[in-house]
Amino acid sequence: MDADPLREIVECVPNFSEGRQPEVVDAIVAAATGAGAVKVLDREMDANHHRAVVTFAGPIREVERAAFAAVAAARERIDLNRHQGEHPRMGATDVLPFVPVRGVSMEACVALARRVGRRIGEELAIPVFFYEEAATRPERRNLADVRAGEFEGLREKIGTDPARAPDFGPPHIHPTAGATAVGARFFLVAYNVNLACDDVKLAKAIAKKIRERDGGLKCVKALGFFLEDRKLAQVSMNLTNYQVTSIERVYAEIEGLARAAGVEIRESELVGLAPRAALPDGVPARVKLNGFDPKKQILEELL
Repeated sequence: MDADPLREIVECVPNFSEGRQPEVVDAIVAAATGAGAVKVLDREMDANHHRAVVTFAGPIREVERAAFAAVAAARERIDLNRHQGEHPRMGATDVLPFVPVRGVSMEACVALARRVGRRIGEELAIPVFFYEEAATRPERRNLADVRAGEFEGLREKIGTDPARAPDFGPPHIHPTAGATAVGARFFLVAYNVNLACDDVKLAKAIAKKIRERDGGLKCVKALGFFLEDRKLAQVSMNLTNYQVTSIERVYAEIEGLARAAGVEIRESELVGLAPRAALPDGVPARVKLNGFDPKKQILEELL
């Protein structure tokens, strides 16, 4: 008798460079679910960042089919030449990470990333860079280093700078879909803190102080943005290991830095999903987590 495939679950969290046209994201999600028997756990769009984050999960082979179909659909519908948003980006499908959830090793997710990355490069003519656990060289583990220069910069570098040669795909950027980072990683928590002011310089200064690469908190990546539609400054973060630096810890650090500048925190936001352990009882209230719904944002509840 065959083993139950649902004992082996992988999560895929592709980020697409489209945050303003729901119909485009609808088409991408439809392509993914039409190709693989996966469950869509979450989808979020942000007009300021001009970015969509979709989360789906399922058995390895089904996630593999769905992920490739999503990238193919994004290639047909997103043109980076016409894309401007707050969030850094280099591709229509900007990042494509695979996360082991249950009964799957990180090694299996690395192999999955490599298979999907090869197909994207060879069949869709999109340059692919492997990052995090799937990286083929140490300097490509960090996504920010891979994406340096973004779409416009990589357009000039790929094919001329050997250091920017893709792992798979053509030695030139795709004219509209750019390049894609494909990886395997631990659970990442995307978390934003909105300041009660419009001082983007303060948000950028706080981001620099708290992020790991500038000597701040371990496993924290951060940038400062201005949210045009809300006239707010935002510290936008990826917590790459919430067990090392928790949501509550990073919130407290930002709160202290903001208050030192005479500014309060208006609210914080969870983008997408998080494991239950990342948000213990009482934490959502203490960090002013806006609109939090555990039934829709806690991974275990949805699985």
